[in-house]
Amino acid sequence: MRKFLQSIFTKPAITLANRLSSRPDKKRVDEALSDLYDQIKANHTRKGPMLPFNAATDKFIVFSDQHKGARDGADVFTRSAQNYLSALDYYNRNGFFYINLGDSEELWENLFITVKRHNKTTFEAEKMFIARKAFIKIFGNHDLYWDNDPLAAAGLQTIYGQKVEINEGVVLKTTVGKKSLEIYMTHGHQGDLQSDGNWFSKWFVSDIWGPFQAYLRINPNTPANNNELKSDHNRIMYEWSSKRENILLITGHTHQPVFRSLTQLESLFEKLGIAKQNNDTAKAAELQVKIEALHLKASRPPDFKGYLDTYFNSGCCCFDDGDITGIEIADNCIRLIKWKYGQGKKSERTILEECPLANLKLNQ
Repeated sequence: MRKFLQSIFTKPAITLANRLSSRPDKKRVDEALSDLYDQIKANHTRKGPMLPFNAATDKFIVFSDQHKGARDGADVFTRSAQNYLSALDYYNRNGFFYINLGDSEELWENLFITVKRHNKTTFEAEKMFIARKAFIKIFGNHDLYWDNDPLAAAGLQTIYGQKVEINEGVVLKTTVGKKSLEIYMTHGHQGDLQSDGNWFSKWFVSDIWGPFQAYLRINPNTPANNNELKSDHNRIMYEWSSKRENILLITGHTHQPVFRSLTQLESLFEKLGIAKQNNDTAKAAELQVKIEALHLKASRPPDFKGYLDTYFNSGCCCFDDGDITGIEIADNCIRLIKWKYGQGKKSERTILEECPLANLKLNQ
């Protein structure tokens, strides 16, 4: 019966979830991003720290949107858990600083005590970074509990064995060549009318969508999220970042990986345009095949002239095939990476996109 209902309801359920998941208001998004950035710059430490770093020697990994749950049919993190643990082991052994960009715990659908009980191994893995003082935890809309519940601090201490600060954002500051560069990070739900503390959304997710999803075992986070043009929310956040000087913005929230302001599909179109300009017919044909495989429903290729490299999105750690994506900052470069299951279900790290920080096109 479940399989029959899955065949009927999976597609419309995912369409409905995508429609209800985001309703960004440009004015609210702009004001929220600006206000948080200004408060961090003004040293309002409760909002988040300013961290100077050396782009040549310091290393950061940014993951978001695990949505750890109860390991039941509604837990979209279940298939990705082993990739996440393998990734954290790799980054801890290699001396990375871990920035957890929010929605790490699914506290709209689950009680805190339930999430704690079923995710002990992931919390232990995160504790490795805390022990090295190399961990920042930022809250999102689905784990807003960490910021607004009076018992949250005690709950975090029971998870991690020590006090852990909760932040709304962080700004990394460095120098590339002779120019300053700031990397501003926050979850990205701010200004989203469906997510920014909206009681109706929380009720719908916990009382309607959660049980329905649990029974049908539907995960709306498909890798096809890579294969589209930017969502409205990502586009609005790009527009905010493109107006700032020498600033990169990194968010999560939308579950759609973005690198240098482009999704995977948009990046393919950009590369196709370059190949055609260079009369590289073989490369152009190869890229055209990749684009057609993504089944884009558009009458003509989008125009990316004038785009700056100011916006990045870490994607998520709960794709329905078990893949996870994130952003690395290391070795004077920024990278979009994916961890996926290879032969024998062994986790493998793949670099999807990479760019030297010095080569980014910024508003200066």
